[in-house]
Amino acid sequence: MKLKEMGVVAALVVVLVMGVIEPCAACASGWRGFGGDAQHTAMSAVAAQPLSRVHWSTPVDLQPQYSGKSLLIHYGTPLVTRRNTVVIPVKTGATDGFQVEARRADTGALVWKQSTDYTLPAHGWVPTLGPTLTRRERLIIPGAGGTIYRRVLPNRAGARTTQRAFYGIQHYQANPSAFNDTVRISTPITADLQEAVYFGFVTTDNAPLGLQSGVARVTAGRGSRWMAAATAAGDSSIKKVAYNCAPALSKDETRLYVAVTDAVESGLGSGYLLALDSRTLAPLARVRLKDVANPDKDALVPDDGTASPTVGPDGDVYFGVIENPPGANHLRGWLLHFDATLSETKTPGAFGWDDTASIVPASAVPSYSGSSPYLLMTKYNNYAAGGGDGVNKFAILDPHASMSDPVSGATVMAEVLTVVAPTPDEDARAAQHPAAVKEWCINTGAVDPRGKAAFLNNEDGFLYRWDFTTNTLAPSVQITWGLFEAYTPTIIGADGTVYAISNGILFAVGEGE
Repeated sequence: MKLKEMGVVAALVVVLVMGVIEPCAACASGWRGFGGDAQHTAMSAVAAQPLSRVHWSTPVDLQPQYSGKSLLIHYGTPLVTRRNTVVIPVKTGATDGFQVEARRADTGALVWKQSTDYTLPAHGWVPTLGPTLTRRERLIIPGAGGTIYRRVLPNRAGARTTQRAFYGIQHYQANPSAFNDTVRISTPITADLQEAVYFGFVTTDNAPLGLQSGVARVTAGRGSRWMAAATAAGDSSIKKVAYNCAPALSKDETRLYVAVTDAVESGLGSGYLLALDSRTLAPLARVRLKDVANPDKDALVPDDGTASPTVGPDGDVYFGVIENPPGANHLRGWLLHFDATLSETKTPGAFGWDDTASIVPASAVPSYSGSSPYLLMTKYNNYAAGGGDGVNKFAILDPHASMSDPVSGATVMAEVLTVVAPTPDEDARAAQHPAAVKEWCINTGAVDPRGKAAFLNNEDGFLYRWDFTTNTLAPSVQITWGLFEAYTPTIIGADGTVYAISNGILFAVGEGE
């Protein structure tokens, strides 16, 4: 099914369909940012096209740097406007350098490209460059020194671009090199319905204006502000917002959720999930992130992951962590689960590493007979290298029902559906894991509620459609020969085209001979 172009809707329209709140009508036929919307639900408002062939492809990395046979780079989420222009973050250099390209969804033809002077913070795996689209379709691109570029009319070449800074653009313009050397955006950007945008940033000790690593809010007019991560957490040991942790907003957009960590530079730390006032960034609540099987220990928050909060239709908040000690849960981590105020800890999921849960309407899974109006979709790998059996799965989970986890014995969310990756992992099988299969390489998976399906790419080089009605992986399209790589997103465009990244290349896949 293809939708006609939709005009901008003046206010948030909430529609109850299939027992779940749909994505806002103002962004209904586009994909605005990480996870699709400000709650990171990854639900498409249009039905996806059948997977028949690759329409076109384009590099998202002009100089990919391999680690042996692996590509440990997190690529930013492509965006799609309501008029079906695909906006793509592209890495241009070996160690740094970025641009943003706009391409036609039907042919992949270049509409425009814009370089950005954004530079990466200190890192292990290459972090994400994460632009976003606002409700009025202003494109927000990370820039140098913690600044952002705001481009109007992203469907056209030659559009006007302005630069803003959360600490005041006049300060940046007076001494740009001082800010460029000491302040860097470190998360994807999230936009609210009032055109304000949010992101995490890191600083060095000599940053101007007393800036300290934290979270920023930049508005379309006046009112931009920032809050130090340590101040927001009420804990002087906290160093920063976790790398790649895209801030999430509650459905009414009064609360901003973000994870903070005590890791120095790029590392593995512990910390909190915070709820902040979305307008003032004043702290509202915090919860210490704890290991599920060893609750006397802190869970671990990695800078080499991309886990971001997901906000459910009922306001519950989900966030993925690594177990402590690492390997105790086969490096699967946990999907921690809290109420909207972060005062109540609820049943967790059995997997959380480098994964952001997607929302699935309960009616999109015909075999489900429980009472929850929505379910969660998560990666469910069981890594052979982490002590597991290598039987790597994807799962649909019931956030309001429980079961005993066969790996850890912990009480976790009940499995509704699981699907095993189809391709044998010969290396793992040779290492005494006879049932091992290739990993799913998704960090946020696109859900098609109307088609009762989701779209997942695998390290075997195929893009799969997971049919929730039959619980099968069909059809599929080969997009590369496969490789071990950092996890990437899938998205669904305004005309139902499915987009996936593999081997540093974006593929547009859909119907046709």
